[in-house]
Amino acid sequence: MPREYPRARRIEEQLKRLLSELVRREVKDPRVGLITITSAEVSKDLSHANVYFTPFAGAGDAAAALEALQHAAGYLRHQVRNQMRLRVAPELVFRIDDSVERGARLSALIHDAVERDRERHVETEPGPE
Repeated sequence: MPREYPRARRIEEQLKRLLSELVRREVKDPRVGLITITSAEVSKDLSHANVYFTPFAGAGDAAAALEALQHAAGYLRHQVRNQMRLRVAPELVFRIDDSVERGARLSALIHDAVERDRERHVETEPGPE
């Protein structure tokens, strides 16, 4: 039985790929720098899209990149409409994706807790007699 893919999900994937390419090729604003488009969430009626990005390897100022992308959103929306052949392109809202940083911070906290626990158990274990 074929698997069903809602149209919005297909458009999200295509939008993510297309915006990555457009930002790399077309946006000349130096504030954008190197960014990675991490995901796109399109509303069910396809009128709005939240586009999440993160600066590549922590390089660059995320706030400045956000401002530059918001400035270029109209141009990018026009390009998306033409290249994806949509009757109405979604309004693009760019957002900084901090999930990678949160994940790294949580991983470091877990690692530290495990190390402290290991040190505590080494101190309380009886030594060889």
